[in-house]
Amino acid sequence: MFRRKNDFTVTSEKISERVDSVLGPGIAWQGQISGTGGVRIEGAFDGEIALRGLVVIGERGRVTCEHIRAMTVIVAGSVKGDITANKVEITRSGRVWGDVVTMSFSTQEGAFLRGKITMEEDLDLGLGPVPELDEEPVPEESVEEGDQPQEGT
Repeated sequence: MFRRKNDFTVTSEKISERVDSVLGPGIAWQGQISGTGGVRIEGAFDGEIALRGLVVIGERGRVTCEHIRAMTVIVAGSVKGDITANKVEITRSGRVWGDVVTMSFSTQEGAFLRGKITMEEDLDLGLGPVPELDEEPVPEESVEEGDQPQEGT
């Protein structure tokens, strides 16, 4: 009836399937994008991306960074920098100047890549542990008798 906090698990597949934020066309941004979720870049971004989620660089998107680290990266615009991701896709309009390290790689006819591709069987993105999602507090009735703290300890 009641669930404990550890009954909910976050899988990387759930995290990486959707876009939560958009950097629209005409916007230029410098800085760092990090955290959990997905982002679509249609404008210009200069900085670092370390995201436990999906990164989509739209056809008008221009990204300049030393290194993009994400679960999935889809490039339809241009990227100048290295990419490390579980899955990388470069579409026919995509342009990448940098090295790619991935477990899954696909391109469409017309895609451009100037760099090397390294395929790995297992990949550590260096993003640290999965953060816990904010959840509602667990009602006291759901705590089993043996789980309650004892006085004097």
